[in-house]
Amino acid sequence: MRNSSRSNVDPFIVMDVMEAARRAEEAGRHIIHMEVGQPSTGAPEGARRVLAQALDQDALGYTVALGLPALRQRIARLYGDWYNVDLNPERVVITPGSSGAFILSFTALFDSGDRVGIGAPGYPSYRQILKALGMQPVDIETAPENRLQPVAADLRGQNLAGLMVASPANPTGTMLSKPALSALMEAAAAEGASFISDEIYHGLEYEAKAVTALEISDEAYVINSFSKYFSMTGWRVGWMVVPEDHIRTVERIAQNMFICAPHASQVAALAAMDCEAELQGNLAVYARNRQLMLEGLPKAGFNKIAPPDGAFYVYADVSDLTRDSRAFAAEILEKAGVAVTPGLDFDPARGATTLRFSYARATADIEEGLTRLAAFMADRA
Repeated sequence: MRNSSRSNVDPFIVMDVMEAARRAEEAGRHIIHMEVGQPSTGAPEGARRVLAQALDQDALGYTVALGLPALRQRIARLYGDWYNVDLNPERVVITPGSSGAFILSFTALFDSGDRVGIGAPGYPSYRQILKALGMQPVDIETAPENRLQPVAADLRGQNLAGLMVASPANPTGTMLSKPALSALMEAAAAEGASFISDEIYHGLEYEAKAVTALEISDEAYVINSFSKYFSMTGWRVGWMVVPEDHIRTVERIAQNMFICAPHASQVAALAAMDCEAELQGNLAVYARNRQLMLEGLPKAGFNKIAPPDGAFYVYADVSDLTRDSRAFAAEILEKAGVAVTPGLDFDPARGATTLRFSYARATADIEEGLTRLAAFMADRA
């Protein structure tokens, strides 16, 4: 049986690293996980308690395609609390994780063959989902002097139907200021390109609050998720905010593609939004871990790093250490017992000389990982 040409997408290398780490653990080794962008904490206790009550009282069947009205209203209130944005809850669409939101966005905005710009380095699934939908991802090679974020000048002559931007970004953790984001949105509009803002790491900021595209314009798709700040990766529930004249278009696609996001996850997500004390406690752990990484990685020999403003990653240039980041990551796993992600996932052109380190785990794991990395690098010198 033949496969479609659209199915010819690249593997998600971090998942291969996770599998190699799992095999090492199965063989009895203790592995420090710095490869995956997954909080070490689970869903907030209050969310789990509310869901347990709901399971005793409700069959939890389908919801309407756009999501539970109470959850959409609560998310709209979040934009007022966090950004002073007055958001109509009708514009909020609950999705099966941010991945579901990417599929809905790309399907609603673009036709087969359309060129969609994404920053490189950037989250690899943007590229692969676009390919699978028959669209053409266009890597925009970002520069260190621009904090590895796209700038307005990068759009000229690209003939883009759309631009996808993330702030804080994966894998770098860098953020766009309001002027920088405004300039990108204006440049995209001037080129006739739809603008999508991936804001999945909002809430995970350390020195300044991230800017939402909705502070600048309603003519954008904004994507977020309960996976990161709300610590609900496996629950597969996210959301998107769309312009009012796009609501029905997205609703029709969602009805047919997904029916709805998981009802149980939506119930838990609604409760999680009021677990602020626990969520801020998690953020304090990440802030401590970030400081340890900024001090410990250079001491170990990884001293060319992007300044991580948010999320829970450090992206390192290791061109002075290797020309094969995948083999280097495998060596680190084998000899140091630390799982890290090769940059090839995020930047096909330059990723052979970069690594991503995640600091989403417990602080004790980060301390141990840095100790192991320092010993590994000393032995390698």
